[in-house]
Amino acid sequence: MQGIMFVITAIIIDLLVGDPRGIPHPVIGMGKLIARVESVLRKWGAGRAAERALGVLLVLIVLTAVYAAACLTLWLAALIHPIVRSIAAVWLISTTIAIKGLGDAAMHVFRPLVKGDLDSARTKVGYIVGRETHALSEREVTRATVETVAENIVDAVVSPLFYALIGGAPLALLYRAVNTLDSMVGYKNDKYRYFGWASARLDDVLNYIPARITGLLILAAALLTKGLNAGRAWQTMRRDASGHPSPNSGIPEAAVAGALGIQLGGFNSYGGIMSERARMGTPVRELAVEDIRQTIRILRLTAAIIVLLLLLAAGSLYYGEIR
Repeated sequence: MQGIMFVITAIIIDLLVGDPRGIPHPVIGMGKLIARVESVLRKWGAGRAAERALGVLLVLIVLTAVYAAACLTLWLAALIHPIVRSIAAVWLISTTIAIKGLGDAAMHVFRPLVKGDLDSARTKVGYIVGRETHALSEREVTRATVETVAENIVDAVVSPLFYALIGGAPLALLYRAVNTLDSMVGYKNDKYRYFGWASARLDDVLNYIPARITGLLILAAALLTKGLNAGRAWQTMRRDASGHPSPNSGIPEAAVAGALGIQLGGFNSYGGIMSERARMGTPVRELAVEDIRQTIRILRLTAAIIVLLLLLAAGSLYYGEIR
């Protein structure tokens, strides 16, 4: 039950303060470590086989370092006092989720769009998506924002909490390290096609179960929110999710598209190369700027449902202990 309470507290901390500036963040350290190790390994060989092997080695080095650092941090905290260890565990878990940060980033796009400042909105959305944004229309800026919030309900909320419940802060940080590896080297371009293969595949594996849990949570959020359609979300998820190039990202994106009655997907530009993503959802209406705020509501309600379910689980465990 302690692990459940740690996760609940971590969610509350993230919702209240997010990632305050001035406090070292583990994910930043992971990014620096990945970049450093990659620069060293790149000198050791080239070619398909060599790059795949070195990519696997990158994953092993980074995950070992992150997991060991997390365990060492908790061990040192426990030497001071068990309460200090508990505080450290909760804080570490809170750094692996980004409910407030994701919602705030989306609102930074929403506000200039509402004011008609498309250039500013393009700049802001460029901070949270990988596609080129300098020439996007208002609709495409909105689509990019809705898609990234929907997709990151898995990466930034459900998956890290799932692994925190299984293995505490060390496993949650290990998941975040895999996710960071995927975001940095898991691309299907000439530079990372082979070197980033292991990172991308491991991220797919670790997100497989959480992504499907996320789909069910979004359905529950749609049931609880006026104006959203849970039945259509379910139908869209079943019909369209498999069309996404990721085995996991299509589930939350399709569920959100169905719940809102909009269509996601279409053409995106990456490094000047156009890529077409499968369309998800039947467009009952046109995509609108307000859909950004609606998607943020789904994100936050999903987190609230998780807290409620965990409280029920904790209550059940406590009742079982006192009987």
